[in-house]
Amino acid sequence: MKTLKDYEFWFVVGSQFLYGPEVLATVASRAEEMAASLNASGKLPCRIVYKTTVKTPEEATDTIKAANFDDKCAGVITWCHTFSPSKMWLNGLKLLQKPYCHLATQYNRSIPDKEIDMDFMNLNQAAHGDREHGFIAARLRTPRKVIAGYWQDDDVQSRLGDWMRVAAGVAFSKSLKVMRFGDNMRNVAVTEGDKVGVQEVLGWQVNTWPVGKLVEYIDAVTDAEVDALMKEYRKLYTVKTKNLDAIRYQAKEEIAMKKLLDEEGCAAYANTFEDLYGMEQLPGLASQRLMAQGYGYGAEGDWKVSAMTAIVKKMSEGQKGGTAFMEDYTYELAKGREYSLGAHMLEVCPTIAAAKPAIEVHPLGIGGKADPARLVFEGRAGKAIVISLVDMGGRLRLIVQDIECVKPIYKMPNLPVARVMWRAMPDLKKGVECWITAGGAHHTTLTYDVTAEQMHDFAAIMGIEFVHITKDTTVKSLEKELFLNDLAWKLRS
Repeated sequence: MKTLKDYEFWFVVGSQFLYGPEVLATVASRAEEMAASLNASGKLPCRIVYKTTVKTPEEATDTIKAANFDDKCAGVITWCHTFSPSKMWLNGLKLLQKPYCHLATQYNRSIPDKEIDMDFMNLNQAAHGDREHGFIAARLRTPRKVIAGYWQDDDVQSRLGDWMRVAAGVAFSKSLKVMRFGDNMRNVAVTEGDKVGVQEVLGWQVNTWPVGKLVEYIDAVTDAEVDALMKEYRKLYTVKTKNLDAIRYQAKEEIAMKKLLDEEGCAAYANTFEDLYGMEQLPGLASQRLMAQGYGYGAEGDWKVSAMTAIVKKMSEGQKGGTAFMEDYTYELAKGREYSLGAHMLEVCPTIAAAKPAIEVHPLGIGGKADPARLVFEGRAGKAIVISLVDMGGRLRLIVQDIECVKPIYKMPNLPVARVMWRAMPDLKKGVECWITAGGAHHTTLTYDVTAEQMHDFAAIMGIEFVHITKDTTVKSLEKELFLNDLAWKLRS
């Protein structure tokens, strides 16, 4: 899989021939300096490449065509140092297929009181040029991120870095392959969906591999491979079981699934306890480990949450908060301490653990297989979001809810699973009402790293509906928003 450092972003600056060659040379020199400085800032996850100063319609169109077909280019960042007539960009922007950020900045931080003259004004026209440039994108309804501020400021660089992560996630999404072991759980509605429609919009290729194929790979794993992985387990986790054979089988599953996923170029997968033919255990520790390595996972055949988890993990690569497949299980409804308890029977990613996870082996009441090994831990406290992508029939809706994770208020000694407890915004009862009103699934992607703003940017680039449940959301305001969204999407279709 590509890492974030494999992507680059083209920095394309706007100007024109009106001001003469000296001004154009200065513009190019400053653009190169800005790109180099931004790359050295440590705030950006990917490299910015100064590509050109656009001075004619042909240059704008040719540059954007080249960006569209360059696999390393994950997005285009524009800035107009001087006045760049917007009709110059029209044909190019109509062709643009890559994520687009308009950086509304200027080379100098302050106006030089005594030195400012008309030569300075002609050279430093970003306030003029960026507004002209912004109009044509608004007129064309071109999706773009607008970031305003001084290019050397931390907040501008951080926002630009956040957007670059989104754009890299979009590039990753466009080539994402999801491996399904069997179908989704019988009679479950929310895990269904239009796979052809999703591939058209988001790029995902979602296909099925027989469980028997996986079993062949499991049977081919050697003892030496398992021994090496067991050493890694003992280093990373506390082993709290004498049933080492159960752990060794999970190691075989992890090795086999990783080999099969990598050979087929898949970065996400889904399985179901209803189809474990030929397997000894439902993958628990194995799935947790693969998620920790960046693969997406979805239980009960939920390929949508699997793919979304892989994308969010890619967007948050190198960050430390953690991202995991999650499921809402049960509520604490005592007055004044209302919380959701999120968990799953086995598969929650250890990147969100508050402390060193433990490997344990316990019976599993479903699936009809041997007792599986799994990592048991509590999730860390902190602000996070949960994400759900649902198929509304004819369009996709991306639902994000702000949450605050807390240390679980109970020890739950007889619940040997990874678990997280959180306070949903605006509060548990209203939050649940809003989530259900919007059609949010019981499976989600929980992340401490990626923000709601980033998911909004992702939805805008992909052209899908976005719903954000915040501390200020009410059921009434959400119902109105969803009603208007329905009208808008009907007009679009």
